[in-house]
Amino acid sequence: MARGWLVLRSTRFLVLGLCLCSIIIIYLTSCSLQDGQPITPKESNISCQKDHDNKSWGRHKLAVLVPFRNRLEELLEFAPYIHRYLNHQKIRHDIYVINQIDGYRFNRASLINVGFLESNTDCDYIAMHDVDLVPVTDGLPYTYPVEGPVHVASPELHPIYHYKKFVGGILLFNRFHFIKINGMSNRYWGWGREDDELYVRIKKAGLNVTRPQGITTGYKTFKHIHNKIKRPRDNKRYFNQTIVS
Repeated sequence: MARGWLVLRSTRFLVLGLCLCSIIIIYLTSCSLQDGQPITPKESNISCQKDHDNKSWGRHKLAVLVPFRNRLEELLEFAPYIHRYLNHQKIRHDIYVINQIDGYRFNRASLINVGFLESNTDCDYIAMHDVDLVPVTDGLPYTYPVEGPVHVASPELHPIYHYKKFVGGILLFNRFHFIKINGMSNRYWGWGREDDELYVRIKKAGLNVTRPQGITTGYKTFKHIHNKIKRPRDNKRYFNQTIVS
């Protein structure tokens, strides 16, 4: 795993009256990986957070929002990798791990909403990023999304989900557009459906989702590091969760 992790801030509070979480901002001073790491970032002389002050990196800053619970193994692989990947593109960024620590069912959307609010003072756009999805192809767009949301993990590239309205996995928003759609719905507990409802919000706001162009690696564009046996999905549906999405 990466050497030189430094936690800048950890905050614990009640999330919108729904669930208790803590927020950790990860800062990596070194991107070195141990031998035998399943995936190895492309070598680059752009390796450390201090380079973010270089004007060639541009004026925008990305908040990578990682909704999280009991995924430490995945996080130890994901965080140093995505840090190195974004540095290679000269993307100024912070990684926000929003960790749900109560006993309620997982509420991914609420955690993303809180991450958006928490990163408001320092970052002007966000990436909703699953902790178990890492890009292994160069050139995926993590730059500032001017015209509307950018779905990096598009149905043509995601290793599992291929339906046209899919906007999960990795989705970029600038702050203006995320506020315009009023964020994500807090009503979805357990796994799934919250991103389908998000697609409806995007369309109602008159926004168009754009997706990567010219990527030729297809379903091998990402590595999905989810272990179905160790991390079973909470797929139960209650009330009208299926109908409204």
